[in-house]
Amino acid sequence: MTDVSPEITIAPNADGSAPTAPVSRPGVRRMIMDVTKMRLNALVLLTTAVGYFLGRDGAAEFDWSRLAITLVGTGFAAASAAMLNQVIEQTRDAKMHRTRNRPIASGRLSAPLTLLVALALGYGGFAILSGWVGLIPGLLAVSNVVIYAAIYTPLKPITTTNTLFGAICGAIPPMIGWSAATGELEAGAWVLGGLLFVWQLPHFFALAWMYREDYRRGGHAMLPVLDPTGRITGQVMTSTAALLVPVGLTATLFGVAGWISAAACILFGIWFTLRCARFWRLPSDAAARSAFYASLAYLPLVLGVMVLDRGPVTPESWLRGGRAPVLTEVGIGTEVSKP
Repeated sequence: MTDVSPEITIAPNADGSAPTAPVSRPGVRRMIMDVTKMRLNALVLLTTAVGYFLGRDGAAEFDWSRLAITLVGTGFAAASAAMLNQVIEQTRDAKMHRTRNRPIASGRLSAPLTLLVALALGYGGFAILSGWVGLIPGLLAVSNVVIYAAIYTPLKPITTTNTLFGAICGAIPPMIGWSAATGELEAGAWVLGGLLFVWQLPHFFALAWMYREDYRRGGHAMLPVLDPTGRITGQVMTSTAALLVPVGLTATLFGVAGWISAAACILFGIWFTLRCARFWRLPSDAAARSAFYASLAYLPLVLGVMVLDRGPVTPESWLRGGRAPVLTEVGIGTEVSKP
């Protein structure tokens, strides 16, 4: 369904001259999507679902209602973080071409009202997850809001290390999903979180290079803004993309996924690294765009293979990580059983 934005028709002037052209304003639906960063937060929900799928007990019946509640609570928390970010950054957003039309920066939405709604959504997300799913997912969700709004956002105009805190926020959603499925933060949750953390660095730096002038205009201390030649940015992009290969292989090491997943992590990781190395050799907007699109392809490909190839390759790998073994009594002794 397309979104038809309302128009304001201006009446003829008093002197009989033709009225000015109609002024169009984004509709309510578009404004809600913008203030909650709905398109960006779709990735948050996707990685949360992946964490849930990979963490669940394969022998048990799939609990779709639990997944749905997890996604609702996580979505509320993600929307809260996005809204708080825009309340804090309304002045800087207004200076940047790519963000100046956001509802708060453009003056179409009240900052105090947005703040109240954001706090309510953050509390709601925590309450839903803690009350219906588990305390760990609830605490992870509220921690994500705090890190994003109270640490990452204020650091953006101060230091380039802000990107590391932003990457932490992106790493938490799959851990929410895993803990929602298992009730614990097992090795698999940290594997997924680590993969998302590392992936965001080359992904974001490629984007930041393309918009470096806009970030400079907004007063943000992003690495590409402070690196006019792009050499350091290219080094960081290439090294972090290469790091995705060993990090991805830990999913097989700890029994989260099998050998097919390991092969996919190697293949797609090398491909992504080569795209970043191309930018390192000759920094340009075209090379950065190529690396950025490669990052967008890498994540769903690798996570998709992990979901299809979930589970350990051997019983020994199961006992080393992934999920904790369950001890069940048999006669006078015990045996290790797995889901």
